[in-house]
Amino acid sequence: MTDVALQSGPPEIPDKLYFKIGEVSELLGVEPYVLRYWESEFPSLSPKKSGTGHRLYRRKDVELLLRIKHLLYEKRFTIEGARQWLHNETRKPPAARASRRAQQELFAHDPLPEIRRELAEILDLLK
Repeated sequence: MTDVALQSGPPEIPDKLYFKIGEVSELLGVEPYVLRYWESEFPSLSPKKSGTGHRLYRRKDVELLLRIKHLLYEKRFTIEGARQWLHNETRKPPAARASRRAQQELFAHDPLPEIRRELAEILDLLK
């Protein structure tokens, strides 16, 4: 699981129909009990159960878990804050959600160092 924790950016989700809890746990870099706890806290997260009672996560469940992990671990939201953010996000029209994702991708890195470097080059040219 430490390899996942060291990766930058979201992990690649394999092209499968269903994922077992151990696979999702490894993919996200969290313990299975964390996933079970998140199920109890986020009503929109509801994996299917196999005939033997094992959890089977769909791709949309894994994507939701990635968003939850991002909100809790990187954005430092509380459980309640993450639940509210996800609730509000699903109420927005699809175009607004796509626009928000585009903005997040556009400003994914800090542009200030690049701007400072370019301004310093312009200042050198003017001297």
